[in-house]
Amino acid sequence: MRNLHELQIKTAVEAVASRKEVNEVYFVACGGSQAVLMAGQYLFDKESSVPSHVYTANEFVYDTPKNLCEKSVVISCSHSGNTPETVAATKLARSKGAITICLSNLEGSPLWEAAEYPVHYDWGKDVSDSDKNKGILYGLLFKLLGVLATDAKWDICFKELEKLTELSTKAKEQYDAQAKQWAKDNKRKKTIYTIGSGINYGEVYSTAMCWFMEMQWINSGCIHSGEFFHGPFEVTDYDVPFMLVKSIGKTRFLDERVENFAKKFTEDLLVLDQKDLDLSNVAEEARQYIAAILTGVVIRHFVEAIAFERGHSLDVRRYMWQMEY
Repeated sequence: MRNLHELQIKTAVEAVASRKEVNEVYFVACGGSQAVLMAGQYLFDKESSVPSHVYTANEFVYDTPKNLCEKSVVISCSHSGNTPETVAATKLARSKGAITICLSNLEGSPLWEAAEYPVHYDWGKDVSDSDKNKGILYGLLFKLLGVLATDAKWDICFKELEKLTELSTKAKEQYDAQAKQWAKDNKRKKTIYTIGSGINYGEVYSTAMCWFMEMQWINSGCIHSGEFFHGPFEVTDYDVPFMLVKSIGKTRFLDERVENFAKKFTEDLLVLDQKDLDLSNVAEEARQYIAAILTGVVIRHFVEAIAFERGHSLDVRRYMWQMEY
């Protein structure tokens, strides 16, 4: 993680530490950025006593949480820094006296100016994964937890983020052949469902909402593993494709239950089992979190493969950025 990123994170965390009391943490964004922040809500909910919530930005603005005040911390995110709903939500939070921290790839953007403590992340093929959005987010989360849920493990977890680039390269190599074959087999499918649980739910949400629907125009839906047997399993059939992330965390049983059922009735079940990732050189305290980041890397590899097979660039949009809406 670059010195600039660490300094920006340090400044934001010091601001939180200086507050006598933090009553709630709000994670606010839209689309894929909101999905990224879901991991933060999960982490805070499981590892600290500070209540946390995920909000889509427009709801945060139009139906503002009553507890939003100077004791609140609001973390927002927008890759471009220009998402108007997220900018408005951040301005609102700041006007209420909340500590506002934003993550963005674009410095000097409207979101960058709206937040009191902006944090930059890099992007691109040649960028270290520890300096991309998820590496920076988890770095921020670990440092915040070090203040709000004091434990030596958070420093260990922060240090392990330095291994992301090496681990990501290995993960893509490991799944390369499978991704290419899956893409060939599914390039004409009209619908692909995604399933996951725990800290991985945000990743499968993003896969359905952004990778498949937004970027590939493939109908999709994100199903929580714990909800699969409460309605969604009725659509399972031999030719219905599912992408299931199998956790190494405490919710693994939920994912296994889905797998055991689905493989009986569909011939198109892709299981991405985090136990298959090589995490042997990752500290035990950090494995669940590093696995969640690597799962996102692997899923993107599968999506890039299907985009190639379909001849449909991930950059093409029908409505987004093409008109006023």
